[in-house]
Amino acid sequence: MRTVLALCLLGVLGIGVLHGATDGWRALTSETARRLAVAAEARPVPDVAMRDQSGAVYSLGTLRGRVLVVNFIYTRCPDVCLALGDALQQLQRTLPAERLGEDVLLLSISFDPAHDTPERLAAYGQWFRAGDGWRVLRPESRAGLDALLETFGVVVIPDGQGGFEHNAALHLVDRQGRLVHIADLEDVDGVRAQLEGLW
Repeated sequence: MRTVLALCLLGVLGIGVLHGATDGWRALTSETARRLAVAAEARPVPDVAMRDQSGAVYSLGTLRGRVLVVNFIYTRCPDVCLALGDALQQLQRTLPAERLGEDVLLLSISFDPAHDTPERLAAYGQWFRAGDGWRVLRPESRAGLDALLETFGVVVIPDGQGGFEHNAALHLVDRQGRLVHIADLEDVDGVRAQLEGLW
């Protein structure tokens, strides 16, 4: 009888821990938990020095005042980064021309600065026909990259074959430089609707 009671108590405690760990059953994956955390509390984006596809260096802080749509890529990626590029290409095509570059910027940030030179960033941008409102860039320092990955909750794991496994999403940063929303890369219409509420 004691064993049964102990097992029942253990089961109740386990359910309680699981309930707390999943934010009341709302977040059954770490990706859902990341998105819920950002929706509940905006995260300030660090002012990291970046180099873009033209070789120009500037800090993310200089982009405040604009809404940013950010994805994280590496140019040698054979699959998900191409889908991320397609998503930004769709946004570029469908956003009002007078907004893109002025009120909204699209950013593809490489987490592979050892390989992603400005020339490779430029080739990635040319492949997707990135216009003036879309910058392909990389952090200038490892510390800057780590700060961005932590803030955005992006997980990058070497795949043992020279590439990386990583989570993929479209991240919205408001005019104050805060990460405020994370969307599926297929949800271009939803991102466009979110943008209209931010600009």
